[in-house]
Amino acid sequence: MIAHIQGKLVEKSPTEVVIDCNGVGYHINISLHTYSLISNNENLKLFTHLLVKEDSHSLFGFVEKSEREIFKLLISVSGIGANIARTMLSSIEPKQIINAIGSGDVGTIQSIKGIGVKTAQRTILDLKEKVLKLYDLDEVSVSQSNTNKDEALSALEVLGFIRKASEKMVEKIVREMPDASVETIIKQALKNL
Repeated sequence: MIAHIQGKLVEKSPTEVVIDCNGVGYHINISLHTYSLISNNENLKLFTHLLVKEDSHSLFGFVEKSEREIFKLLISVSGIGANIARTMLSSIEPKQIINAIGSGDVGTIQSIKGIGVKTAQRTILDLKEKVLKLYDLDEVSVSQSNTNKDEALSALEVLGFIRKASEKMVEKIVREMPDASVETIIKQALKNL
């Protein structure tokens, strides 16, 4: 209904902005990702999504059109409301969410506050095909990343580290350095375990 809003930035916080558009102040909910992309420039344009409920109308804004599309995909999943979708987009980069869904990486999705195992699995189940159709994911890099992760986990297990602790550490490393080699992942894990 409201595709975008462009106007003067009046207020800005990590979770919301107010944009004055011809004398009308629009209160818009934003993610931390969008917050990080907003400069303190007076003129601001946000792509928006209007969420209408029985008791409220909420406007969500995004600097990038692609983030808005990911938001729409996420809220289409049963169990993920607008606030959880915004938390997801605030916790990890939108590109990482797409890669995690496309590669079936339950651990990355589940690492977000408020997302349990079942919701993470449902998100991947519901969105994987849509994500693979809409986004040009490099299947090789996705599978390579998973292979590197698996090899690193096996190596750490052989070295005598507990699998659960190793998994958490390797997940963190792979999130921070998606293109890391097996050796890099193992070295980083050994420093932190």
